[in-house]
Amino acid sequence: MNGLRWRPDLVVALVIGLVLLVGLPRVVELFTLLEITVYVIMAILALSLGLIWGYGGILCFGQAAFFGLGAYTYAIAAFNMANPTWPFLLAILVPALAAAVLGYVMFYGRLSDVYVGVTTLVVTLILQKLVNHTAGAEYRIGEALLGGFNGIPAIPPLTLPWDTGYFLDPEEMFYLCMGLLILVYFGLRALLASHFGRVVVAIRENEARAELLGYDSRLYKLAVFAIGGAIAGLAGCLFSNWGAFTSPNVFSLWQTAQILIWVLVGGLGTLIGPIVGAVALQYLTTQLGTQTVLHNSLVLGAILIGFVLLVPRGLVPSLTSLWRRGRARRRRPAEPRRRRPRPAAEAEVPAGD
Repeated sequence: MNGLRWRPDLVVALVIGLVLLVGLPRVVELFTLLEITVYVIMAILALSLGLIWGYGGILCFGQAAFFGLGAYTYAIAAFNMANPTWPFLLAILVPALAAAVLGYVMFYGRLSDVYVGVTTLVVTLILQKLVNHTAGAEYRIGEALLGGFNGIPAIPPLTLPWDTGYFLDPEEMFYLCMGLLILVYFGLRALLASHFGRVVVAIRENEARAELLGYDSRLYKLAVFAIGGAIAGLAGCLFSNWGAFTSPNVFSLWQTAQILIWVLVGGLGTLIGPIVGAVALQYLTTQLGTQTVLHNSLVLGAILIGFVLLVPRGLVPSLTSLWRRGRARRRRPAEPRRRRPRPAAEAEVPAGD
């Protein structure tokens, strides 16, 4: 981790992550642990957009596309390969390659930011439409039946690489997902602390100036976009394992909007912000699903509007700014109190003869 300094906030984040990794399975019930596992998976997905948008400055509406590609790649490969370790790796590699190809077309084609967003959104919707129309026995890849809008059920779960007969149980699945979240978070912190990460942030701030200094902004954007695609594919692979099922809904416009809301609410330009936003809003969505008074989309839309208008920087950057201001006030030395001169009427009168 060259360039990554272990500041107190990093140490605290690592301690909290390890405590949750070890402690949660011991204190919560199995059903609650299953819910927390999907929150962790969505936090990994949010980190992928947090990197691309928050640090790369690329507004991408296509994270759901890479998420879905990861889910479907694992499902199809798991039905055709005896060892699920290879499908796991393919579920990361295929979305990364897809992101690299799409990024090459967009960035080397010098598309503006608006057209990048539109292009990624269109690709996502095309994939959803394409997979939706694969119902029927003729739509299969090897042993995997695509299933169209019904999706692919009974996906073979992950096993140990050295023992394909041992399937991961829900508790072990939580350990895997939480461990990968910690690994992805600190891996991205190390990447952003490196020379590569500093150049990426410089391109986000002023692309023309970075190019005048000799950096190929298209290449750096392409690399960040591909890394983000790989992380989203990892989340998709874990999601298809979590429910042993995947469907065209992973490519939906609702899924795309959710990822954007997570990052906006948590805070752009941070890595902990997308995690907080994803976990908090996924928990809220789960709780809203238990009642019939308010619609999830209406509540999430109101939250998005409220944060854009009232907390445009996001939750984590705003709280961090408030904490730093309070700390600065406490550290500021108190000014010495000046003695106020007494009025003339109260001045001492010299004693007379």
